[in-house]
Amino acid sequence: MGKIRKTYDVKFKKKAVDLYLKEGIGYVTVAKELGIHHSMVQRWVKHYEQEGMKGLEEKRGKAKGPGKGRPRTRPEDPETKIKRLEAEVEMLKKLLKM
Repeated sequence: MGKIRKTYDVKFKKKAVDLYLKEGIGYVTVAKELGIHHSMVQRWVKHYEQEGMKGLEEKRGKAKGPGKGRPRTRPEDPETKIKRLEAEVEMLKKLLKM
């Protein structure tokens, strides 16, 4: 299994971004003050500059547009299901005769 990743709320991310942009504090200093890695502050600042507050929202686990993510399964129509099951029965009969 992978590592469990901590999720930070938008308020916390905005605080880090404000410290960097408004207060002029460096990435490393902001990161030490907040107890996080400096690359996270860099990433949040970059996202904030590109997308504003929306850039600070959690993106993991969300599909990024239509047709993205895992496809939804459609229920099988009855005729197709019957044909599939009949084929399975025939295959199993042949295996049992061996």
